[in-house]
Amino acid sequence: MRHLILILGDQLTPDISALQDADPQQDRIVMAEVRDEASYTNHHKKKIILLFSAMRHFARELQDAGWDIHYHAYDSDSSHGSLRDVVAEQVEAHRPDKLITTECGEWRLHDDIWQWHKRLGIPVEIRPDNRFIATKDEFARWAEGRKQLRMEFFYREMRKKTGLLMAPEGGPEGDQWNFDADNRKKWNGKPPAPGPFRVSPDAITREVIDLVEREFADHFGSAEDFHFAVTAADAEEALAHFLDFALPCFGDYQDAMADDEDWLFHSVLSPYINCGLLDPLGVCEAAVQHYYSGQAPLNAVEGFVRQIIGWREFVRGIYWLLMPDYAAENRLGNTRDLPWFYWTGDTGMRCMHKAIDATRRNAYAHHIQRLMVTGNFALLAGVKPEDICDWYLAVYADAYDWVELPNTLGMVMHADGGYLGSKPYAASGKYIQRMSNHCSDCRYNVSRATEDDACPFNALYWHFIDRHREAFRSNPRMGMMYRNWDRQKPERREAILQRADWILAHLDRL
Repeated sequence: MRHLILILGDQLTPDISALQDADPQQDRIVMAEVRDEASYTNHHKKKIILLFSAMRHFARELQDAGWDIHYHAYDSDSSHGSLRDVVAEQVEAHRPDKLITTECGEWRLHDDIWQWHKRLGIPVEIRPDNRFIATKDEFARWAEGRKQLRMEFFYREMRKKTGLLMAPEGGPEGDQWNFDADNRKKWNGKPPAPGPFRVSPDAITREVIDLVEREFADHFGSAEDFHFAVTAADAEEALAHFLDFALPCFGDYQDAMADDEDWLFHSVLSPYINCGLLDPLGVCEAAVQHYYSGQAPLNAVEGFVRQIIGWREFVRGIYWLLMPDYAAENRLGNTRDLPWFYWTGDTGMRCMHKAIDATRRNAYAHHIQRLMVTGNFALLAGVKPEDICDWYLAVYADAYDWVELPNTLGMVMHADGGYLGSKPYAASGKYIQRMSNHCSDCRYNVSRATEDDACPFNALYWHFIDRHREAFRSNPRMGMMYRNWDRQKPERREAILQRADWILAHLDRL
């Protein structure tokens, strides 16, 4: 055999770099569902179903196209608990000249594969992931010498490189790069939100659902009502559904939350993009065409494109630039364990309950629920970064370490000292009230801060501001918060801090 080609579960792309110049007559592909990858964290049941089913469908498509495939299906009794175990067996059986794979998305696995040539006794070629716009080296060159790395400036470079939403004269469409200020409307039920794209599970997916219910019964989340796409063809249908029914309103309401709507106008395409069923650049190009054809406004399309070629590319660059030390950052000195209600949703805080319950049911929550509800609470409460990072990695179908860690540790928890974001995304309950209708049905009163029924976010916000004064007092973007805090009467400040101290001592009773 010439080459053994390893395809990972988030590399389900026919033209992935590992398959370029491969020969179906001489090379063999190996794919594997293994215990180590499925269980190193408490992965959501729907996340495992999505990946196992998508892998099986992808393997069948490759086989139908004439490829020689070794597919290792999950078996809890198998002696092959790791990817290396499966690959080593294939190396022993077929003696390939070389192992080829595309670079993975997690330092944990990357560090292992990097040493396989010693353990397997054959050359191992790790190729760049050609699904990203910027290579790791390109990002490192852009970052070199900069005191602060800001997504906005990197995003502009990606716009220029791709030509997306660039006017013929060379500037951005609409004469501005970013329309985020136009994307903060509260949703009051109109226009009606479209239902999510749904695919009925086929025989392969139903078999995987049974497997997950049997073998991963203690994992987080529900396997019921699984309706994700598991093939590239169905993922393209999901893209078309978003473009036609949700994109026109996505910009206006992308920061909104609603008590009785899980999806609103969000694309829910990140699970497909991040596992390889959709090409990120192709997705952006399709959205941009809807702008040029008059089917979607500029603020919606620009906001959507920014999430993919801006934030997605930026956090990936940060991850590989700073790992592995980045994962240990805890600049605010947090020591508190993650409250248990993150796993159950059993809390009287309406916004937290709704976000966690949606996550439990769907393996999905949109970016404001993640950043300004569950993330904001963890920030204000001083939860250990490793705890909340592991939670985000486990519970979302689109979560992989390269995208989850910088977003959570840097953007949500500000644990990197401001390397990724210039200020912490800390907010009181007033922000949640402004962007949602959760507060009207909540046990707690968002207008109060010190009483027993006061919204916990309010006292915790000022407690956070007070206890981190040394860290933030010189931050120009935080000055107004400290002036507002200092203007309050001493007895009022003391009452707020006492209320916050009680909350922090009784988190699991909220």
